[in-house]
Amino acid sequence: MEALLEPVFVFKLNPSFTSKNPYTVHFPNLPKIPSKPLVVATCCAGTPSPSPLLPQDSDQNPLQLSPDRTRDRRKVVRIAWEKLVRWSRSWRSKAKTDVLERTKKVVVLGGGSFGTAMAAHVANRKAQMEVSMLVRDPAVCRKYFPEHKLPENVTATSDAKTALLGADYCLHAVPVQFSTSFLEGIAEHVDPGLPFISLSKGLELNTLRMMSQIIPQALKNPRQPFIALSGPSFALEVMNKLPTAMVVASKDKKLAHAVQQLLSCSHLRISTSSISITAAALHIRLLFFCSCDEVVTSDNLRDVTGVEIAGALKNVLAIAAGIVEGMNLGNNSMAALVAQGCSEIRWLATKMGGKPATITGLSGTGDIMLTCFVNLSRNKRVGVRLGSGEELEDILSSMNQVAEGVSTAGAVIALAQKYNVKMPVLTAVARIMDSELTPKKAVLELMSLPQ
Repeated sequence: MEALLEPVFVFKLNPSFTSKNPYTVHFPNLPKIPSKPLVVATCCAGTPSPSPLLPQDSDQNPLQLSPDRTRDRRKVVRIAWEKLVRWSRSWRSKAKTDVLERTKKVVVLGGGSFGTAMAAHVANRKAQMEVSMLVRDPAVCRKYFPEHKLPENVTATSDAKTALLGADYCLHAVPVQFSTSFLEGIAEHVDPGLPFISLSKGLELNTLRMMSQIIPQALKNPRQPFIALSGPSFALEVMNKLPTAMVVASKDKKLAHAVQQLLSCSHLRISTSSISITAAALHIRLLFFCSCDEVVTSDNLRDVTGVEIAGALKNVLAIAAGIVEGMNLGNNSMAALVAQGCSEIRWLATKMGGKPATITGLSGTGDIMLTCFVNLSRNKRVGVRLGSGEELEDILSSMNQVAEGVSTAGAVIALAQKYNVKMPVLTAVARIMDSELTPKKAVLELMSLPQ
């Protein structure tokens, strides 16, 4: 309280330059301007002079707006919101539904938690649609979601021919490190025109390939239609139908929009990168009542590389975030580490042909925040246990799900060298995975990097 009672120093304008205040600040080197009076800033102790822009009532909060100004502000906000809602409804009214109507069958490869959640989601889109899951264990739902029951139109089989026969779309949810062998084993049953929607995030350890490269090469069909689906999305929350937003990217623009129609619903928003950016830009113009012809948009719809690299490396960064939490290094360290990791992912992605705007969007920053800051992330849990002193081998043997970041970390050093990018945080994780560095030593080394 004593500090609040001390004199407050404020600057005020003194056009006459005749202030007798002992704290007057003189500027002897100011140039003379004959046409205008010299204005000098003076510093005085005491109560600030009344401002014509603020209420003069001493009992009134100076930050409180007058009733008229409050009404005006609320009106502006209401009009902006109403414009946004009208635009949204107009957009939805023009949205096509023919893709969902035409789709008779969807096959899901892999029975992990996210593959199961997406199978349930697609099945709920249309009761007449057949959703076939190609899995090793038909009791997939009881394994990952014991409290949930799959829709009646979902079936599970281990017969590849039965699962793939007549499928209109394929959701690929097999872990990256096992995808090549799995796809080579079913290649003879895959239709050359079957669109593959990749849910898998990671890089193949020995070849550094992304899923957009693995799928066509394993199927021996370079023209196999491919779509990457990514974004901040935990399987359990998708299963519980909680609001979620994701992004699709494909070299085929029409195919990306078709997948958007197939998957979008009231609780799952599927954006193409170009549409999400356009919407944001248009929203800003609406708020400021500017003409929409000035909106400059960036089309990242075809940025498959950016979406895949962000989705792969965010798992490695999540391990680092978990290590920080497990070592109790505090929030400052966590924020600094994640910010540095985001930069490293952006540096590599852009060197590989990705677009910076993709890395700052849902499939980049959005996915990174979810994976690094929420304990549902299996990659973060690996990091927490490493930071707490457990051995990697013991951690992995106790898990019933794949933490893709563990394998992907091994590809980071090779990619950093190939593209000449310095990635200290992600490289440190790779060295910890190889047992060449302890978490404590890694922190000391990172803090000692040149500033």
